[in-house]
Amino acid sequence: MENEDDDPIIQEIDVFLAKSLAEKLYLFQYPIRPLSMTYDRVTHLSAKIKPKQQKVEVDVAINTVSPNYCRSKGEQIALNVDGACGDETSTFSTKLMDKQTFSSIQAASNTSRYAAAIFRKGELHVTPLHGLLQMRPSFSYLDKADTKHREREAANEAGDSSQDEVEDDVKQVTVRFSRPESEQARQRRVQSYEFLQKKQAEESWVHLHYYNIKDSRTELERQYLLCQNTNTTENTELMKSPSEYLEMLMPPCVEEETEKPVSPSNVLSMAQLRTLPLGDQIKILMKNVKVIPFANLMGLMAAGTESIAVMRCIQQVAMLVQGNWVVKSDVVYPKESSSPHSGVSAEVLCRGRDFVMWKFTQDRWVVRKEVATVTKLCQEDVKDFLEHMSVPRVNKGWEFMLPYDEDFVKKHPDVVQRQTMLWKGIQSKLEKVFSLSKEDITPKKSEVSSAQPKVIPGDQLVNIARKKAKEDHAQLEMNLKRKKEQSKLGSSSLTVLADVHIKEEPLSDDEAMDTSTCESINNGLVNGIHMDESSRDSVNGLITKGERELVSQELKEFVTAIFSKQYVLTMRELKRLFNLHLAGLPPGHILFSGIPDKMLQETVLSAGCKQILVPFPPQSTATPEEQKVFALWSCGDAFDKLRQALLELFSKGHRMRRNHIQTQLSQEFGDGLSKQQLDKVLKDCCVCYGGMWYLKGTVQS
Repeated sequence: MENEDDDPIIQEIDVFLAKSLAEKLYLFQYPIRPLSMTYDRVTHLSAKIKPKQQKVEVDVAINTVSPNYCRSKGEQIALNVDGACGDETSTFSTKLMDKQTFSSIQAASNTSRYAAAIFRKGELHVTPLHGLLQMRPSFSYLDKADTKHREREAANEAGDSSQDEVEDDVKQVTVRFSRPESEQARQRRVQSYEFLQKKQAEESWVHLHYYNIKDSRTELERQYLLCQNTNTTENTELMKSPSEYLEMLMPPCVEEETEKPVSPSNVLSMAQLRTLPLGDQIKILMKNVKVIPFANLMGLMAAGTESIAVMRCIQQVAMLVQGNWVVKSDVVYPKESSSPHSGVSAEVLCRGRDFVMWKFTQDRWVVRKEVATVTKLCQEDVKDFLEHMSVPRVNKGWEFMLPYDEDFVKKHPDVVQRQTMLWKGIQSKLEKVFSLSKEDITPKKSEVSSAQPKVIPGDQLVNIARKKAKEDHAQLEMNLKRKKEQSKLGSSSLTVLADVHIKEEPLSDDEAMDTSTCESINNGLVNGIHMDESSRDSVNGLITKGERELVSQELKEFVTAIFSKQYVLTMRELKRLFNLHLAGLPPGHILFSGIPDKMLQETVLSAGCKQILVPFPPQSTATPEEQKVFALWSCGDAFDKLRQALLELFSKGHRMRRNHIQTQLSQEFGDGLSKQQLDKVLKDCCVCYGGMWYLKGTVQS
């Protein structure tokens, strides 16, 4: 009572509820500082709205004569956005940034607590707000400037390259027909961010007309903010008893039920995860990680979790592969699911994925084509299986993504034995389903490439060599005897061993190039062990004068034939083709006597070819053999002079554009140079890469 006496009532004001604009009234909140600094007065040029989204965009005029306005910046922005030539679609028609676009966002999702009030003649008229929007500057014009900049760059690049480029080869196009969409897939698509953005963009803008604050239409609309019926007996919504009015002012506390944001399926909250039972925790983790070592799995569990309980749960949702745990196929593909690529049922997918897992229990490497052949599934499904548990390696296949966990295998032999029995049962089922042969079941020995040789003990290597020497002793003796007899008759037929190669290093004139290696053994190494002095001579023996002439003749025939087809070759490519040529020759051919690099190069030059001194850049990664470029200088056709002029151009630069080549050749040959002639010599001598032309074999990616 004392407080009431200290705070007496000065005036009572009647409150009226106006409903004329209850469903149409929006409150726009503009930023204060930019308006006070940049705008002399707020003048709306245009406005538009998307009613369903309650999204508004307003163009507000900028006071360009304000001392805070930088005119040079405004002109530069307008130039970047619209370019030099303005048209009807220009953002800034005055070639000056004279307006700013404001875009709205919802400031509050629930506006039932907000209202606009007007006080007139001792009465307070209140109108509920339908929307509360915050207006923020929109910089979409910068996106338009970036788009135009990219278009100009693309036009410049297109202008640099010639219009007469050789047409690209026809590429095969794969046509796929979409399968019927399941209800589950449709719901995921409808809830996706991309779909929602597309739906919002589809709603068309409704253009609005802005009326000034002093306009007569504005005065008329403002009257609707007043309650039309001020009769207190009929205005019953505000006629409440004291208890009802108090309850309206202070409603009982009721917890608002707000929808929690749904996280993506591949995002886990560890705090929420640890509130679940242990089995569900491990199942969710395995469904997301696919493959995990047991030690890492224990690290994800809460402190104090027993390893025995984790071991019991992990065996229900995963299988042991190379000491690591891989999630079971029926967890990844539940019964009611299907393939998003081919539409096959979950049962078929589980069988195919089980086959891949079983293959990894046999070997660290799996080839995708072999899996697709056995399972009869499409390449996309097989790729999904492999990506769950392996990584691709170039020219090798797919390797299991984790190393073999030897520690787990040693610590838990009982679990390993139990998992082995389970895999035997799965193997028997796979044999019946896929009709597997013994070759498919027997694990293949992994072939180790020569680039990464396997190191084996020296004594074992010697034993292998001795064993092989005994097996081939009779054949070696026969070859040696035949060689000696033929050398007496003045002709030679030399012993040839498999896998002929030309050495990469240049040799001296007298030293013949070793074009032989011993046969590969199981570890893929070339040991190069000579059995005796006789066998050493059979490989790199001295060549007589008659043999040298015969070798030169054979070599010249090869060089002439290969350059008549290729026209331009690097030394490296020439040696590769020569190796292929040797591989097709019969044993004992004269070319197996050993061909030095110098002899091969001299033969090329004597066959009517010339070395083109291509000026490679200092930072080039080309090897010395790739920088040796030889070209057929004259082949007797009508294109010799044009081809020679083209080759001389490349002695001045290692790459050129077509329009530059055409200009240089036109200056020499005049208007008689046709497009067909230029295409012919370019095809003979050059390759196009990234819009630039290079001599064959000199492209450095």
